[in-house]
Amino acid sequence: MEKKLNDILHGVTITKIIGPTNCIINNISFDSRTCEEHGLFIAVKGTQVDGHKFINTAIKNNISAIVCEILPENIKHEITYIQTNNSRKALSIIASNYNNNPSEKLNLIGITGTNGKTSTVTFLYNLFRDLGYSCGLISTIENKINDEIYTATHTTPDPIKLNTLLSTMVKKKVTHCFMEVSSHAIHQNRIEGLHFAGGIFSNITQDHLDYHKTFKEYLYVKKAFFDNLPSTSWALSNADDKNGMIILQNTKAKKHTYALNKNADFKAKILSNELDGIALQINNTEVWCQIVGKFNAYNILATYATAILLNEDTTETLTSISNLKTVEGRFDYIKSPEGRIAIIDYAHTPDALKNVLSTINESRTHNETLISVIGAGGDRDKSKRPIMGQITTSLSDKIIITSDNPRSENPETIIQNIKDGIAAENKGKTISITSREEAIKTACFLSNPGDIILVAGKGHEKYQEINGVKYHFDDKEIINEYLK
Repeated sequence: MEKKLNDILHGVTITKIIGPTNCIINNISFDSRTCEEHGLFIAVKGTQVDGHKFINTAIKNNISAIVCEILPENIKHEITYIQTNNSRKALSIIASNYNNNPSEKLNLIGITGTNGKTSTVTFLYNLFRDLGYSCGLISTIENKINDEIYTATHTTPDPIKLNTLLSTMVKKKVTHCFMEVSSHAIHQNRIEGLHFAGGIFSNITQDHLDYHKTFKEYLYVKKAFFDNLPSTSWALSNADDKNGMIILQNTKAKKHTYALNKNADFKAKILSNELDGIALQINNTEVWCQIVGKFNAYNILATYATAILLNEDTTETLTSISNLKTVEGRFDYIKSPEGRIAIIDYAHTPDALKNVLSTINESRTHNETLISVIGAGGDRDKSKRPIMGQITTSLSDKIIITSDNPRSENPETIIQNIKDGIAAENKGKTISITSREEAIKTACFLSNPGDIILVAGKGHEKYQEINGVKYHFDDKEIINEYLK
């Protein structure tokens, strides 16, 4: 695809230009290895690598132009140099311009928050497909255009992949796209230049403090998404979350709220909560959902509110909501022929674990045993590990601590960090098994008919990452093998 350089620079803050801007650009890249002839290279300062160090490598590929924050000492007369004060932001704006600003041609809805993002965008995608729309999905699990699946590598893709995907959606006549917006993506300006028709805030609890350093920074990064929404958009926030109204403070978008406990524009009440589904009263209308848990009541309510804000019919929306199914790896429910129950869930934060375990405890007889298998990811927020240990032991009858994705960390160290939060009176119901497969196998062998096994932390993931290598590993496969 050919574009003139000056056309794709629209909206970029430029401090200096060296060379002509009417040259033709047929490729954009922030990786010097993928640069092509007549391409544009954007030198981005990353968390690991500084793209400015690879300008000479990019030039060897016969590129036409470079966007950078620091101009190189040796200026090549055949190259156009564009200096900016923020290459990350420039990359996102350029990627959008290069793809003809596809987000402006869609109803793009973004959701951010600690928990519930994947479930909510998937519910919305399935709901709007059921209502007859051509839809796109951008999520942690997968990216989709109608029934066509595209592999997801990040919760929010890099700006070039993201805008290319949105452009493909436009070409395929997609009308609605539902997208997870991670705090990393907001902080790294990956969504700069996108037009969102609406934004949803689910909740915020401790997570990613390895990256954001403080909870306040984490909160205000999430808030920045709403601060940047235009007046033509709407913002929907969970009023039950103690930071839900802070999120809306400075947005120019039309403000709306949803809640179970407080007064809100969209209100729901839980009528019954069982392991096979939940009955809700949403704005005075009753609906039965094949989805479990109070935490999912919020996700369902946010889904309903979004549909109404997008001008869908109330009755048709509620009918479609009653047909929604659980998302893969989110309270994924398996029952063996003799009555053992296994639940696979992505819960990997203290709040998510508490939500899942509380849901199980509210829905069971307590004559059975609840066995929980948990771990924690390596090279991530270490402060949440002991909290996860404390919560899981207090809400389970037995707990097996094991590996999650240890990455470069020693899994034994991670396990010990989790054990550090366990109260003395609960240590007796705790065992540690480093091998995740052995841990799941042990939980199955310890269980009796009617017992419940929770395997938390990885959910939909089909791999385990150890020392930089990803090995095939699927919690659901292991459960199905040993539960029988």
